[in-house]
Amino acid sequence: MKKLILATATAVALAAACPALADQPKQGGAAVVTFNNDLTTLDPHVGYDWQNWSVIKSIFDGLMDYKPGTTELEPDLAESYTVSDDGLTYTFKLRPGVKFHNGRAMTAADVKWSLEHAVNPATQSPGGGYLSAIAGYDDVVGGKSAELSGITTPDDGTVVITLSRPDATFLHIMAINFAYVIPKEEVEKAGADWGKKPVGTGAFKFVEWVPGQRIVLERNKDYYKANTPYLDKLTFEFGLDPTVAVLKLKNGEVDIVGDGIPPAQFAEAMADPANKDLIARGDQLHTGYVTMNVNTPPLDNVKVRQAINMAINKDRIVKIINNRAVPANQALPPAMPGYNPDNKGYAYDPEGAKKLLAEAGVGDGFTTELYVMNVDPNPRIAQAIQQDLAAIGINVEIKSLAQAEVIAAGGSGKAPMIWSGGMAWIADFPDPNNFYYGILGCDGAVEGGWNWSKYCNKALDDRGHAADAMVKDDQQAERIALWKGIFDDVLKDAPWAPVFNEIRFTYHSARLGGDDALYTDPIHIPVNYDYIYAKDAQ
Repeated sequence: MKKLILATATAVALAAACPALADQPKQGGAAVVTFNNDLTTLDPHVGYDWQNWSVIKSIFDGLMDYKPGTTELEPDLAESYTVSDDGLTYTFKLRPGVKFHNGRAMTAADVKWSLEHAVNPATQSPGGGYLSAIAGYDDVVGGKSAELSGITTPDDGTVVITLSRPDATFLHIMAINFAYVIPKEEVEKAGADWGKKPVGTGAFKFVEWVPGQRIVLERNKDYYKANTPYLDKLTFEFGLDPTVAVLKLKNGEVDIVGDGIPPAQFAEAMADPANKDLIARGDQLHTGYVTMNVNTPPLDNVKVRQAINMAINKDRIVKIINNRAVPANQALPPAMPGYNPDNKGYAYDPEGAKKLLAEAGVGDGFTTELYVMNVDPNPRIAQAIQQDLAAIGINVEIKSLAQAEVIAAGGSGKAPMIWSGGMAWIADFPDPNNFYYGILGCDGAVEGGWNWSKYCNKALDDRGHAADAMVKDDQQAERIALWKGIFDDVLKDAPWAPVFNEIRFTYHSARLGGDDALYTDPIHIPVNYDYIYAKDAQ
């Protein structure tokens, strides 16, 4: 066995992980978070947009997680783990005493069933493919078996997972929501309503969901981490325009503007001295992009997709969002391993774009649709893209819809083009693998998947699997170089038009405390609610 990692849940360890926790804030209090649109689901094996991401992460746990405000892995429901020398067998020792919110003790059987539930085609999980390295995956997906042969449970406190191929990202995958542990009896009891009645092991317990109005969570008093969470109550209010939410925050009625500061108010908010300690800034492993469905003519022609890349004025779009981003030239953001600084992507060149359209046989232009989330600034960004494409003869009809409707249109393949703003890709974990399989690989190009371009290049998938089989420390430089080549080839096929890499700003009330890293958490996006606290707690 080549690795042995032990984790403690002491207050000292947590304080070291996040400076804010060293302040020893009081237990108690409540916080109100606003969103313009309601959430779609709290099923951790289905929910996969940034809006429900942090809520799900507060209700459920996985075998692994990240230290608060960081991208550093640590055991969570697992107390320790070992990895075999060949990188194929992971043995997790579970943390004793962990309970589901219904009071039942969590066991190894729950871990096994949960992973199988995520992979089961009936679940329609957009991330089941992340678990494809587990032995028996193909049999479950193909309907030949209901169980993953690669998972065994020698006793209630031990889970052994055997992979069919080495996977350098497997521990990261055990930290994302598709691997979260859920109680079988609650899933079966709730049936189709499971996503509205979640039961997990996490820091917060679900209380109620009034559609279109609010979701209420309360502190899990039996949570295994001492002094976590700090808040007694967490309420998410829906149907509130971000402009109104900012005013309510200033009036002390809400605590976090979940959709972010609207562009029209950004300059004023940043210039206000009263907001000096209330607006957290953090870099994100993020790319905003336009997807192009490669199965929809004439977008099935690579020259048309390349022309669209060349027609979009990225600098102008960055100005629309108050320069809260930098123009993107490839799928990977600059801070992600595998980013190629020598690859400048497609330069803004409308005349060159017209020539490509002519070569593709659509020199007279065509008409298509661009789907966009209906929260500012996304409709305005879509309008800018519409104007850019009109300049090369492409007539674009904008479909401005709620986030859930845009996601559904992308998953079904109905949408020819989608501006990903408000749903743009922020890394689940800091590895180039995560910017590929779910959103550019064949595993994501399925019904309900997040590969909205439906781009599937099996040769690139195979190259990615070969790279991820390189699990030894001395192989990592070569592995990242292989991923760099994969993304260079993706760019040539142009299933996306990368537009910008965003910087996150989170506006919170003066009554909330916690380090900035918690409000722009790179993993618990956008906020790690488990560790923020109310300064006025009694």
